[in-house]
Amino acid sequence: MTTSDGGSFRPGAQLAGRPLHFVFVLDGSGSMNADGKIQSLNESIRDALPHLRDLADQNPFVRILVRALVFADGVRWHLADPTPVHEVSWPPVVAGGYTDLGAALAEVSGILHVPPMDSRAFPPVVVVISDGRPTDDFEAGLARLMAEPWGRRAVRLAIAIGSDADLDVLSAFIGDPSIPPFAARDPEQLAYLVRFVSTAASQLASSPAGMAEERSFPTPPDVPQPADGELMVW
Repeated sequence: MTTSDGGSFRPGAQLAGRPLHFVFVLDGSGSMNADGKIQSLNESIRDALPHLRDLADQNPFVRILVRALVFADGVRWHLADPTPVHEVSWPPVVAGGYTDLGAALAEVSGILHVPPMDSRAFPPVVVVISDGRPTDDFEAGLARLMAEPWGRRAVRLAIAIGSDADLDVLSAFIGDPSIPPFAARDPEQLAYLVRFVSTAASQLASSPAGMAEERSFPTPPDVPQPADGELMVW
């Protein structure tokens, strides 16, 4: 028998853990085709998944469920169903089109209520990764997201790829002046930050601090830096 949030159980058996919904909101616009950014993004998420699986193994009281949404010309679900992290096989995101981040946030708002969310779930994690600026009504999409109680309670984080990402927009999405967007200037930094943000956000969301209105997100230690004289890729 399958639950509404992707879990399974036998009649009379107790669920293994409280669900934690993790949603990647990924820029699939045409600019992501430049300089290998979309390939690096796909590789970074594949690299982060084993670390999320390790985190799930270490905490049997948490069931991490992964979804992914891509925004370009409109939005499309890349992983449409809340999938247990151990069952995720990452298909590559293909880039092309505009940057409809507002539509993406409005779409995410549609899944952050009960149902389909489980009332006993931890606060969800929503991570936006983008290299540009929205080409649609970002403010309206953000308002839709924040109108949902789970949207307001979500651990919201963002990673900016390259120097053209709109940091003001990503900061507005995060909604916490003490937590700026993380910046990736090359593939190594992107891989590191996707891995760090994924695991740290999941740990925070499933902790007592993650349930509180005021949260403190850790600063990533030792972000890889290019060698002296080496140019950044993005």
